[in-house]
Amino acid sequence: MWRPSCGAAKMLPMIEHYLATWDDFTAEGGQFAMSEIEVRGVPMRVFTQAPPSMRFLWELAGGYADRDYVVYEDERYTYAEMGAIVRALAAHLVNDLGVVRGDRVAVAMRNYPEWVATYWASVSIGAAVVGLNAWWTSEEMEYGLSDSRPKVLICDGERLERALPILDGLRATAPMHVIAVRTYADLPDDAAHWSAVVDPSSAPEALPAVEIDPDDDACIFYTSGTTGFPKGAQLTHRGSVHNVMNLAFMGLTSAAAEARAQAAGDLDGPAAADPVGGGGGQSVYMAPTPLFHVTANNCLLQPCTLVGGKIVLTYKWDAGRALELIEREGVTNFSGVPTMSREMLMHPDWATRDTSTIQGMGGGGAALQPDLVKKIDDNLAGGAPSTGYGLTETHGIVTANANRVYVSKPTSCGRIVPTCDAKLIDENGDDLEWGPEVTGELCVRGPIVIKGYLNRPEATAEAIRDGWFRTGDIARIDEDGFVHLVDRAKDMVLRGGENVYSAEVEAAIYHHPAIAEAAVFGVPDERLGEEVGVAIHLRPGAELTAEELQGFLAEHIAKFKIPSRVWFVDEQLPKNANGKFLKRELKERLVGS
Repeated sequence: MWRPSCGAAKMLPMIEHYLATWDDFTAEGGQFAMSEIEVRGVPMRVFTQAPPSMRFLWELAGGYADRDYVVYEDERYTYAEMGAIVRALAAHLVNDLGVVRGDRVAVAMRNYPEWVATYWASVSIGAAVVGLNAWWTSEEMEYGLSDSRPKVLICDGERLERALPILDGLRATAPMHVIAVRTYADLPDDAAHWSAVVDPSSAPEALPAVEIDPDDDACIFYTSGTTGFPKGAQLTHRGSVHNVMNLAFMGLTSAAAEARAQAAGDLDGPAAADPVGGGGGQSVYMAPTPLFHVTANNCLLQPCTLVGGKIVLTYKWDAGRALELIEREGVTNFSGVPTMSREMLMHPDWATRDTSTIQGMGGGGAALQPDLVKKIDDNLAGGAPSTGYGLTETHGIVTANANRVYVSKPTSCGRIVPTCDAKLIDENGDDLEWGPEVTGELCVRGPIVIKGYLNRPEATAEAIRDGWFRTGDIARIDEDGFVHLVDRAKDMVLRGGENVYSAEVEAAIYHHPAIAEAAVFGVPDERLGEEVGVAIHLRPGAELTAEELQGFLAEHIAKFKIPSRVWFVDEQLPKNANGKFLKRELKERLVGS
C-alpha cells in the first residue's frame, strides 16, 4: 500500500520542491492538516478543517455577491442574483412541494444556468440531486427515474418531450412533480413552468433550515458503463467537500512549489499563478462538458464557486465558439477531455484569438497523451498543461498534475490526493508488492469513495471491498509516488499472450502530424486471440495509408503493439456525452462484434 510521503533518493529539482511543499501543507498545523477517523466502518484520513456539507460551501459564496458567477452564451448572473434564484427554488421545493432531507430532485437538461441553481438549492435543503444524462432516450430516462424515484423532476423542453410518454407510468407508483425550464409547451397535471414558481424578486432572505449529515447523499450520478444498465453512484456531502479541498490542495501545492523553486534558483521564467486568486484577478472556468458528470459539476462548478470564480457555460461543444468565449470572458482555466484541447489547438482560430489569459489547460476523462502535454505547453503564452484522473465513484479527482511538475512527468496523471491510500492488485484481486515497475489494477480508499451504488448492493460489494474501490484502471506508481496510467483493464488487448495497452499505442499514434483522433481496440483473431485495431480520423487535408502509419509506429513501439487492422473514418469518432470515445460502438460498426 502506498500513501503520500517524500523520501525518493534522486529526483528532478521541480519534483523535489513539489514533494517538500506537499509535506509542509499536510503537516500538523499546516493549511491542509489531516486526522484519521472511521467512516462507515472504514478508517480514513480527512482534512481537519473540512466543512460539514455542501450547503456550507454555498453559503460561503454569499461573500462574492457582486462578482459575475454564471455566464451562459449572452446571459450573465452575479453571485447575488444566483443566490436569490437558489433561495426562491429552495423555498418552493420545501414549502410547496414538500421536499425534505433525504428526498431526491432529478435534473435533465443542457448546461443551463438553471442546472446550477437546482444543484445548490437541492443540496442546501438536504435533498440529493439526480443528474440524468441529457442524451438519454425516453426508455433510458424511464430507467433512471424508476431507479432513483425523485420527488421532483426539473427538465428543459427537449427532455420534457422525452419524459411525457413515460410520466403516467412513473407516477402510477409515486407522485413526481415536474418543473419545466426554457419551454412554452403545454404541461401535464402537477407540472409548472420555472418562471411561475421561481421568482428571485420575492426570494426569502435565508435558505430553509435543515440538519445535514456529512454522509447524506448529495448527488446521484449514473456511471457511463459500456455494458448493462448504468449504476447510480451515491455521492455524499463528505466526499464532495473533500474532492473540492483535494482540488484546492493540488492546485496550491503546484503553484507554491514553483514559487519555492524560483526562490531556490531552480526555475526559469515566472512561477505559476495562484489558482485561488487567478493571478490577481477573478478565476474564470470554462465548463465544456456536461454538468451531469463529476468532471464539470464536482471538478469545475464546485471549486469555481468556492473561490468566487466565474463559470462559462455553452449550449454545446464547438471549438471555435469556445475560443471566442475564452477571449471574451478571459478564461483562466479550461478543463475538458483531451480531444477538446486538441481540437482547439488545431482550430484555425487558435492563431487569431486571444488565449493569453489561460493559466491551465487540459482536463480529465482520459489521459493526455505526452505529445498533447508538449503542444499545450508550447502554445500557451502564460499558462501550462494540467490533467486530473478520477471517476464518478471517487467524486472527482484521484490524482492531479499541472504546470512544470506535469512537464517534468508528462506520462503521469499526478500523485494520489493526500486523503487517499492507494494500492495495486493483480488479476486475482491479491495485493501486489509495491515497486516503481509493478503494474496492476489501481485501488483507492478514502473519504472520496462513494457510499455505494443505488439499489445495487451486489455491485457495491464487488466494486468496494473493505473500503477499497477497484478503479478498473491498470497503473504503476513511480518512486516519487506519481501514478502512471497504463490502460483501462477492459481496453487492454491480449495479443498472443502479450498485454497491449491501448493508451500506449494511441499515445504513439498521436505523434504523427496527420492524426486528429485515434481509438485503439482489440479485434478477434483465431491464431492470436486478439489483434490490435485502430480507427483513425485524419486532420483536414491530411493523407495517410495504413502502411505509412505502421512504418511510422515501428520507430516508436514494439512490433506486436502496432495495429494490424487500420480503419480510416471520414467523420469524427463517436463519443459519449463526456467526450470519451465509444470504442464498443466503433468496434461493432467496423468489426461487427
